Amino acid sequence: MSGDAAALSIAQQDRVFRPHGVAGASVEELVAELTRTGYDPLVTPVGRAAGEIPLTGAAMDPKTVGPGDLFVAVAGSRAHGADFIATAMAAGAAAVLTDDAGADKIREIADYRIPVIQVTRVRDAAGPSAALIYGNSSTSGPALFGVTGTNGKTTTTYFLRSLLDAVLRRHGQSTGLIGTIEIAAGEATIPSKMTTPEAVQLHSLMALFRESGITAAAMEVSSHAISYQRTSGLFYNVAGFTNLTQDHLDLHGSMEKYFEAKAALFARSRTRSSVIIVDDAWGLRMADAATGHVVQLATSDEPAASADWVVTEVAAEPLGSSFTLMHRRTGETIRCRTGLPGRFNVSNAALAAVMVLTAQETAELRVPRQEVVSALEHADPFTISVPGRMQVIGTAPAAIVDFAHNPDAMIRTLEAAASTSQGKTILVIGAAGERDSAKRPLMGAIAVRMADHVIISDDDPHGEDPSQIRAGLLEGARAALDEEALDATLEEITPRLDAITRAVEVAEAEDTIILAGRGHEVHQDFAGTKHPIDDRIELARALRRRGFPTAPDAPVTAEAADAVSLSPSDSTAEGGHTA
Repeated sequence: MSGDAAALSIAQQDRVFRPHGVAGASVEELVAELTRTGYDPLVTPVGRAAGEIPLTGAAMDPKTVGPGDLFVAVAGSRAHGADFIATAMAAGAAAVLTDDAGADKIREIADYRIPVIQVTRVRDAAGPSAALIYGNSSTSGPALFGVTGTNGKTTTTYFLRSLLDAVLRRHGQSTGLIGTIEIAAGEATIPSKMTTPEAVQLHSLMALFRESGITAAAMEVSSHAISYQRTSGLFYNVAGFTNLTQDHLDLHGSMEKYFEAKAALFARSRTRSSVIIVDDAWGLRMADAATGHVVQLATSDEPAASADWVVTEVAAEPLGSSFTLMHRRTGETIRCRTGLPGRFNVSNAALAAVMVLTAQETAELRVPRQEVVSALEHADPFTISVPGRMQVIGTAPAAIVDFAHNPDAMIRTLEAAASTSQGKTILVIGAAGERDSAKRPLMGAIAVRMADHVIISDDDPHGEDPSQIRAGLLEGARAALDEEALDATLEEITPRLDAITRAVEVAEAEDTIILAGRGHEVHQDFAGTKHPIDDRIELARALRRRGFPTAPDAPVTAEAADAVSLSPSDSTAEGGHTA
């Protein structure tokens, strides 16, 4: 695993995921396991020679198949994996796991040259199959900490890993991370291709983590991953829930279906303990739906009566907040803090803390409780930089890049800005194409209600017309401006680089600039063509060109040296606010 890998292909990333040594399993053993667990497999050809074929890996993408692999052929949106059986066989696939439609295709193309294991629920069966091949079980390790919810998953997993690091490092143990931004094993990292990898890659990663001496890992678990069975066969020491707000309805169809997808993570069969934030009705419902050991956490000013842990004594600091965690039954109190701005980051930090406090000791994870408490009170584990999550790029004006890309996340981000800003709030937003379009007018309305100067630009249009996406945002913004007599400036500027430049042009030192929606991402997708742009770099560059100071860990640009000799008063760009 290499930390300097800026962009790996799918095949290269898969190679990095693979452990060096695999116990493996035979086709006969795999069929027996699938039979035992109720998948009712049909295997052809049948015979001793076929059954004894060893399987030493698993792959779902034909580009990633290697010698000895089980090729898992599933139906996709545009094609079936079975259509690529010739490619998989040429790469060394030893057997195929597929559904009825795939089996028919494979027998036609491949004849009976390799074993075909046919099941009805192939995506679901992929996880247990890979688990057998890579030697994973509910007790094999590493200890997994999974986080799901609409907003806050990434930050909470970074907080989790930081706290686990603070405790485990003193015992010579390392931690891992699986999420939207990166996958990490100890000090080594690679960029992520998706929030949660496919099941076959996750099980490969578990074996790699063990091989690398990783004791515990924090993992984002998206609703897509749960719906598409990417976490099948994994078992979590603790699973945490942040919140549920409108997003991904293009996949789930309704909030009820979205809730059901998230709730599947908190079944006793998948996790030992669940920690649920119960700040609203969705959280309370999730706590009721969860089975097994359930811990309720309240982080709002009016905590639910059923909460086990509550957040109290929240105090805003120049950057971040301090707060107290109190256990209602025992009376235990733990003083904590986070260096990230916003009340929602207090919630994220509290969730991470309670998840580690709730972790049950296993053979892989031995975390003395008092060491966790000491780390919370003295090691400041939640004062870390999370790429693209309320990441401070400039100081005067305050200039922040955040991943907020749905209505609730926008509200939280803008509330955080309002709590510290002395001047006006300047917001750049867009929306992704081919995603939940119903949220666009809502986001536009929220923007003009809560920001003083709103610049609507592009995010990732994908295959959709960018002007149509912007029109949805503008519709909501203009309606709110007209109907509510709001005093805000609204502009439409594209490309995004021009929008960023404009935001800095109109800013004064006491203002706050927020670039929302893209966070850590470094490309925009226009109809399949990637256009390089990193909000963090472009914001830092624009600030330095105007002579504004940047944060100590802001990206270095060509203007950094020149910025030393400039001050905000040297700028000639226009500022101020017009109604």
